[in-house]
Amino acid sequence: MHPTESDLVYAGFWRRFGAAVIDSILIYLVMFALLLSVYGTVYLEDPRANWGVADGLITYGLPIALTLAFWIKKAATPGKMAIGAKIVDARTGGQPSTKQFVIRYFGYILSTLPLFLGYLWVVFDSRKQAWHDKLAGTVVVRRKTGATEQVRFEQSLNKPMA
Repeated sequence: MHPTESDLVYAGFWRRFGAAVIDSILIYLVMFALLLSVYGTVYLEDPRANWGVADGLITYGLPIALTLAFWIKKAATPGKMAIGAKIVDARTGGQPSTKQFVIRYFGYILSTLPLFLGYLWVVFDSRKQAWHDKLAGTVVVRRKTGATEQVRFEQSLNKPMA
């Protein structure tokens, strides 16, 4: 069952920031485990050393591959899934194309370079789009949370709150 437009809201800055933190932790854990499995504990002795092709593929290629794979398969990374958000085409609300996802990923560079202003743009934009979203023609959406229920207690103490 696909949500209708009325069921969705744009995912804001703090939710997206939280998702990015989750994703970063997960990616670093996977990278660390793979680097240790390839190089052993000697890798910990000098992490600045040039360790070769495997190091480059794991350090640079793995984050790109994992992120794009999740986006293409689920339209979300594990962090976005944890906050109930997904990436959709800004024009149609449907699944973005692989091209859009690739543009979005490499658009992170543009969003990062001027002191992360491209990410902070989410705070000011009416559709909560970061610069990489604007470049790729995507938006990040989540389902509306249900109506909040007023707090009730079984017995009232009839005391005003301080």
